[in-house]
Amino acid sequence: MTLNRQVLATLALTIASITSAGAQAPLIEKNVSMKMALAIIDGALAQCAKDGYKVSVVIVDNAGLVRASLRGDGTNPHTMEVARKKAYTARTRGQTSLEFMKLTDDPANAYLRQIPDVVAIGGGVPIKIGNVAIGAVGVSGAPGGEKDEICANAGIAKVADQLK
Repeated sequence: MTLNRQVLATLALTIASITSAGAQAPLIEKNVSMKMALAIIDGALAQCAKDGYKVSVVIVDNAGLVRASLRGDGTNPHTMEVARKKAYTARTRGQTSLEFMKLTDDPANAYLRQIPDVVAIGGGVPIKIGNVAIGAVGVSGAPGGEKDEICANAGIAKVADQLK
């Protein structure tokens, strides 16, 4: 083997090993911390209480799994599951569940409502750093999804400085 071929072969092996090692590096992803989840729940509950609504609040993480939840005093049992689905919808879609509802009102997009665990009801809001969703909050129990969404946004506002 000539010197040039040896150099090229060594270079090819080096590049292959670097590429392979890089592919094995762990992912580093942003996620909702427990402290952040609790602050969002507190903010959402405070806004809804101020507005006279008894609600449940669920926070899902970047994988769409429940990170924290609280069933408010005097709420109906179903509000926990509905809040979870609102949060899951907002996380997986990267948009509010109210935006998802409006999107799927169009018959051309109605098939999206068949995705398991998504709901087309307002009250789910993604928690984002820039354009990247790191979780979501779902609120259920106020008389209407628009009111639930106001409470969800109030919860996120409590941690807005941490989402920059």
